[in-house]
Amino acid sequence: MLTGQQADRPGSTTYAAAGVDVEGEERGMGGLLAWAQQSFTLRLGPGRPCLPLGYYANVLDLGNGTGLAISTDGVGTKLFIAELMHRYDTVGIDCIAMNVNDVLCVGAEPIAMVDYVAVEAPHADFLEQLGRGLYEGARRARITIPGGELAQVREMIRGVRPGYGFDLVGTAVGTVPLDRIIVGERVEPGDSVVGLRSSGLHSNGYTLARRVFFDRLGWTVDRYVPEFGRSLGEELLEPTRIYVPEVLDMLRAGLDIRGLIHVTGDGFLNLVRLKAEVGVVVEQLPEPLAVFAVLQEAGGVTDEEMYSVYNMGIGFCVVVPERDVERVISIARSHGVEGYRIGYTVADARRTVRLEPLGLIGRGSAFQRAGTNR
Repeated sequence: MLTGQQADRPGSTTYAAAGVDVEGEERGMGGLLAWAQQSFTLRLGPGRPCLPLGYYANVLDLGNGTGLAISTDGVGTKLFIAELMHRYDTVGIDCIAMNVNDVLCVGAEPIAMVDYVAVEAPHADFLEQLGRGLYEGARRARITIPGGELAQVREMIRGVRPGYGFDLVGTAVGTVPLDRIIVGERVEPGDSVVGLRSSGLHSNGYTLARRVFFDRLGWTVDRYVPEFGRSLGEELLEPTRIYVPEVLDMLRAGLDIRGLIHVTGDGFLNLVRLKAEVGVVVEQLPEPLAVFAVLQEAGGVTDEEMYSVYNMGIGFCVVVPERDVERVISIARSHGVEGYRIGYTVADARRTVRLEPLGLIGRGSAFQRAGTNR
């Protein structure tokens, strides 16, 4: 990890400098979300949203106590890595994962996902590989793919491999009894936060990663990286972990699950994406995976930036009373996923995330060093 002195050194790489304006996105989203929220008044019977905007998924009231959870997401610029590798059989897993993991966060069981594929050209070899990945993701998530859309938009799509530019987005649905929706309203101070190991970068922060590895270092996707034990491209294409089997087992085991958190964009700032007015104190963290350590050191990326962009080895969190911690860890381990009690919740109307091992305090969209003011 970079020290506090290193954090301010000239030439450090940031997400904003790489081209992702997080603060601008937050400002610009206001008008869009205002209109989306107004649509809630257009349907007062079955099908009306049960939750306000801002959670990982919303839930539609289908009547008779049944809710339909729904969420949409894409794969982002990880698709550029697939193009550079000319390998497309893993990003479908990512698309499934990003969507079903979000649906899980309201306590729902994912059941299906439809996809939208926009292409520069409909190459048969590419589409077959993409379909294979989508199937593998569906198999791991235990869902179906009942439909989708393929759009040829040559004028709109340009990738890094001529003729193979594409975008991939999905919308997943799941079912949940309306009286079992989980959005963190029952989280209490002193509850434990259990983190589940990620498989790598998942599908976030690739604009920054590409800036570091390709632009700053001049590496290519076929470069062997000893710390990874494989090529850079293979490491960056590692699929997003799908947490459906273990989390559903936890929900069915009668555990008192009070919050479910998918650690995606915004990194560890996601830990307070709960309805209850709580903060989170992170007391301990497992060693970050090699890809994070190499990226940070090579790019001179600060701790503050890394933990507000990446999952840093923790891809999903479960908030439970202390008595259920060991059971959560045991169920995760039975599915081949390591779990760790990383911290606990505290009463905090400001929703602060404190990363004690690093001396970082996070609020809103950023972390800062403890003792500094912004």
